[in-house]
Amino acid sequence: MELWQIALLFGVGSMAGMINVLAGGGSSLTLPALIFLGLDSALANGTNRVAIIIQNIFATASFKQQQVSDFNLSFMLALWTLPGAILGAIMAVRISDEWFQTILAFVLIGVIISMFFSPAGKKQLTDSDEKPSWLLHPAMLGVGFYGGFIQVGVGFLIMASLFHLLRTSLVYVNMHKVLIVLIYTIPALAIFIWNDKVDWFFGLSLAAGNAFGAWWAARFAVKSGDKIVRYVLIVAIVIMILKLLNVF
Repeated sequence: MELWQIALLFGVGSMAGMINVLAGGGSSLTLPALIFLGLDSALANGTNRVAIIIQNIFATASFKQQQVSDFNLSFMLALWTLPGAILGAIMAVRISDEWFQTILAFVLIGVIISMFFSPAGKKQLTDSDEKPSWLLHPAMLGVGFYGGFIQVGVGFLIMASLFHLLRTSLVYVNMHKVLIVLIYTIPALAIFIWNDKVDWFFGLSLAAGNAFGAWWAARFAVKSGDKIVRYVLIVAIVIMILKLLNVF
């Protein structure tokens, strides 16, 4: 690996780590970068999982350091996503890439609309005392299915689901999201490793950038509160929708 490749992956990873923690869609930067460096799509997909796991370890630690954590609830929500993810992966082989992108674009449009109709009066840096909606667990099953079925942009759906159904602030939503993604990415990475679909040099270089961006994004999210997180989320979703609809 050459020095410029390490620098490129660290830079792209830093941006992706920040985007993934504050909103989602960072893999739309990292996967093309890995493919640009010569990896095939399967190898790039597996290599990217190394960065995602390390990114979310650092993000979780950053939230914990700032006393924004609820590991018991995060683990419980993550477990609910696993059965759906397995079913989604089975169904994924039956749909074309074109349909993947079309479905994802319209789902993201729904997510961004929902952010403009969010309940008022959310707490900024404390978890909510409100009882979560009974739809929370079925929604996590659905999110898991979507993650296994399409994957790209699943962070947006996790944020929308937790924000509206868990009834807590976007800061806490982000905290839960990074741990949920961390947990269900571990078995996925194991499968890629088993099938020799991970480039460790590229993966660890990318992971260093992802971790750096994620650590500071988590601190920024806690200090800035819901308003900034909401704006970043909306901008990230709009960019991904335009890209999926081939506007640019």
